[in-house]
Amino acid sequence: MKVVYKVLASLVAAEVAVQAMMVVLGDAGLFKYVERGGVIDKATAESGGIQFPEFFAFVVHGVNGMMVIPVIALLLLISSFFAKIPGAVRGAALVVLLVVVQVSLGLLGHQIPALGALHGLNALLLFSAAVHAARRGRGAANAEVSDPDRPGARVETVV
Repeated sequence: MKVVYKVLASLVAAEVAVQAMMVVLGDAGLFKYVERGGVIDKATAESGGIQFPEFFAFVVHGVNGMMVIPVIALLLLISSFFAKIPGAVRGAALVVLLVVVQVSLGLLGHQIPALGALHGLNALLLFSAAVHAARRGRGAANAEVSDPDRPGARVETVV
């Protein structure tokens, strides 16, 4: 279960990185679209008339942020109860809390654009918390593998 915890925490961190990549890709494509004469207004957006190749990045960002990352974070929290890693529950709970804050800031940012700055800052906090949880899981998983007192354990020696 320690490996599951480590993998899930690593996935959260990787998904946050994907989020950053997708939003910047979408923004760059949007600016290029407007620069070439494309128009962005409410009518165009509601009609689905916005056509530029990078638009898919906004869709990926939305689906990842609203569904994929929250599910992975919840699975991380569940696995933390069984992983028997010191501080795992607290670390996973922090990740879940930061995901809730991130989703809230993302949704509220459409009404209050200044929250976009907090959305970006919280993404960095979430990434850091997930990396920290993964590193904690990695250390615990490695200790389990190299524990010579455990039956069937593999002991590695460096010469």
